[in-house]
Amino acid sequence: MNRPLMSYVKTATVTHYMTDKIGFAGSQATPDIASIASKLSSASEKTQLLYVRELSGAGEPGWNILKEFLLGRREEGANAVDGKAYQVLLKAKSEAIAVFLATYFPNGVVPLPSVQAEDFAKLQKLLAALDFQAADQLTRELMCSLAGLAAVQRKWLYFTEVDGLPIEELQAIDKLWMVYSEGKFGFSIQRAIWLGLGKNWDKMWPKIGWKNDKNWTRYPGQFTWDLTAPRGHLPLSNQLRGVRTMEKLLSHPAWD
Repeated sequence: MNRPLMSYVKTATVTHYMTDKIGFAGSQATPDIASIASKLSSASEKTQLLYVRELSGAGEPGWNILKEFLLGRREEGANAVDGKAYQVLLKAKSEAIAVFLATYFPNGVVPLPSVQAEDFAKLQKLLAALDFQAADQLTRELMCSLAGLAAVQRKWLYFTEVDGLPIEELQAIDKLWMVYSEGKFGFSIQRAIWLGLGKNWDKMWPKIGWKNDKNWTRYPGQFTWDLTAPRGHLPLSNQLRGVRTMEKLLSHPAWD
């Protein structure tokens, strides 16, 4: 049986006290994780992300709080905070945490569709590991596969094929990108930016880092494959194939 969250808060408080007394914590101050734990569930998403980053540096007491946080949210539907917490635990050098993740989140925090489950599981693994370039390539391959054999053979989507993409699978791809990018990447993020700019493509491309002045961003070296990229920078989808496919994608019924 899992200990309640407050028991981890007590453990964290004792650890914090002992660290201060013994003085082996190094030059950086240990975060007040007891206080963070008491506020984590009720804070705004932006503040929760900040708290998760602080807990990531607190060692096992912080990991245990994140573990309880994820367990408490299993029925809520994953968001960017869940993704960040999972990423922190994935990197934790703890056998107990590894067992916990294998038991409760063997494929990650986002439930996967049954269609092409193996590919979706691989995409989740890449995104959780922040391997955005490999995830972008797999996303393109996965969408071509969903579109049909002709798209698979040419390795890109034609605009007339976009409407036929299944809603559930397209939403799952978008969800994975959002959850593991702190809410910065995904088709729905790109759509929100596009709509916010009045569907003006000339404003859209530089906003998301796909164009600089009159020069298109060159693939792959000029794209940014980490979280320092502009909001909406990824996935690339059919950026190199013109506006019509992109417009169809951002107008898909999946986002209604």
